[in-house]
Amino acid sequence: LEIYVTILNVNDNSPRFLRESLTVVIPEDTKVNAVIVAQEDVTASDADMDTIYYELTTVMGTDGYFAIKGVNNPAIYLQTALDFEKFNVTALALYARDRPVGSSEVTNTATATINVHIEQADTKPPWFQPCSFINTAKSICISSGYTGTVNIYEKPTEPLILQPGPIYAVDPDYLLNEKIVYSIVGGDADNLFSVDADTGNLTMTKAATSLDSYSLQVMATQVNNIQKYSIARVEIKVVGKNNHPPYFENKIYYGTVFVNLVPRSFVFQPGKLSTPLQITAADDDFVNV
Repeated sequence: LEIYVTILNVNDNSPRFLRESLTVVIPEDTKVNAVIVAQEDVTASDADMDTIYYELTTVMGTDGYFAIKGVNNPAIYLQTALDFEKFNVTALALYARDRPVGSSEVTNTATATINVHIEQADTKPPWFQPCSFINTAKSICISSGYTGTVNIYEKPTEPLILQPGPIYAVDPDYLLNEKIVYSIVGGDADNLFSVDADTGNLTMTKAATSLDSYSLQVMATQVNNIQKYSIARVEIKVVGKNNHPPYFENKIYYGTVFVNLVPRSFVFQPGKLSTPLQITAADDDFVNV
């Protein structure tokens, strides 16, 4: 008598990851849809030869940034562009189940933790200081520009004093802190001004000869990448010299008036009743006027 025995597989083994903890380092400028963890690095095995179903969740509140390629494909890819200032480290939990989610059958589960570290990348152009953020993410900061005045016919030997401060820009990718150089790229048709490439100090190459206003365009550029640049407007107004306050030519003036005069009548000089009294002031800035 021949007896055939069929052994039925019982779901008595849990899926197993080759590594239950994995750390990956990715740059901030990783392209959306790029795979950051390959399928083979996070594929689980099952001694029962069951089909494995995967699910990815975030551990540190960074939902929406990472996802898996499919329920049966655990390759992890970037779903949303990264921003180092928002977060630079997170953790993901990858679940491997031998039954679909929601199955009424007994389900065995394995978990792997993926630690993601983000490296700051050179993603932002220089920011002129001071500047104001224009979005809630604080990823764009706009300068209102600079203003200053110069005296006509004078060439200062020191850098010009500007408001709200000297020309200065920073690299917002602060861990990289790339070197920044400055240049005038517009608004100086008369070649009156010069900017120090390293410090941003604005000086004059010659004196202004007319009461004009100049709207300079100053560019701050990263040395390592000329495509990373910003433009600030510098408004310079040429004014008349004003180093001295005005003063009265006499400390005391005496005058004579007649009784019963109507309002707005003249006051006359003492002893010269036909000559109106004149009160005059002078200003040493206008000695030849």
